[in-house]
Amino acid sequence: MRVGFTHVPCAFLGDVVYVELPAPGTDVLAGEPIGLVESSSAVCEVHSPLTGIVVESNPALESSPDRITSDPYGGGWLLALRPSDPAEVDVLLDADAYSRIAADDSAGPGTSPT
Repeated sequence: MRVGFTHVPCAFLGDVVYVELPAPGTDVLAGEPIGLVESSSAVCEVHSPLTGIVVESNPALESSPDRITSDPYGGGWLLALRPSDPAEVDVLLDADAYSRIAADDSAGPGTSPT
């Protein structure tokens, strides 16, 4: 399973200048920090969506970390994970659910969707 950022965090990051990701073979835990992304406006921890093993880190990001924001759904992926428990995948949001939550969050605290 490939892991990366969606358009929502990409809109806030600005120009990505550095990325630090775990090496293949690294065990990761769901919700735990596994790397860093540094941009012109922020340094963000990357948290693992699943418990599993890193299969691959995107080698293109070493020379072009800006792909994270310029092509988040293509060449800007961060890493590939092999889940330890495939059932964890079932609790992740699909694209429609994520879009609804992202839209609700963009309205600001204390607001509700109409």
